[in-house]
Amino acid sequence: MLETIIKGGSMMAPLMLQSVLAVAVVIDRWIAFSRNDKVDSRSLRSKVLELLAGGKVGEAMSLCASTPGPVSAVMLAGLQAYAKFARVTAGRPEICRALVEDAMENYSQVASSALNKRLGVLSFVAGSAPLLGMLGTVTGMISAFAGMAVGGVSNETVSAGISEALITTAAGLIISLIAVVPYHYLTSRAGAVESEMVEAASELLDYITLRQGAATQPRPAAGASAAVAVAARPASPA
Repeated sequence: MLETIIKGGSMMAPLMLQSVLAVAVVIDRWIAFSRNDKVDSRSLRSKVLELLAGGKVGEAMSLCASTPGPVSAVMLAGLQAYAKFARVTAGRPEICRALVEDAMENYSQVASSALNKRLGVLSFVAGSAPLLGMLGTVTGMISAFAGMAVGGVSNETVSAGISEALITTAAGLIISLIAVVPYHYLTSRAGAVESEMVEAASELLDYITLRQGAATQPRPAAGASAAVAVAARPASPA
């Protein structure tokens, strides 16, 4: 293996560096997404709504804070905004919704950046590795023709140049595959998590809007209720 790398010439050094970077990023992102898979986001959302129904906003925030993952972090941002502005926006549910939605959208951008962290490295390697391989092919052919010009045509000179050219081309394509396949897979995983964040934020927003709207509905006065009850009572026969 080492002998083959050496035969590939000087362009094998950046190609090997790219392969190490690609493998390191794949391992890092695989571990991150594996940790996120351990969190049941649907169960978390139902527990948070259940706590909110009981008026336990603080416990809902504690649950989200103790749960790892971007979904719980986005919900925590919304709950913190709701706890902060609920009293100030009493009677104006649309304003409360806008403030909570803005808080979750801002944090969703941070969470999305964390999900796609280092995936740009895989994209760069996938695109540049074949180009480096082709460059190695060109330099190998240049070396072969330069040797032929100096020492004449010989099998050793020609085979050495062609070998360098083919090795770098093959290495570039292999490294590109090592990067591009995990890139598309990890990108789809990140998209799935982002969809879960959107669903959680939408569900929380709808519940907060309904809760704030219900709190602003006027209640009938006690005297009016009694009058309605008396009017609805059938008259006794004479």
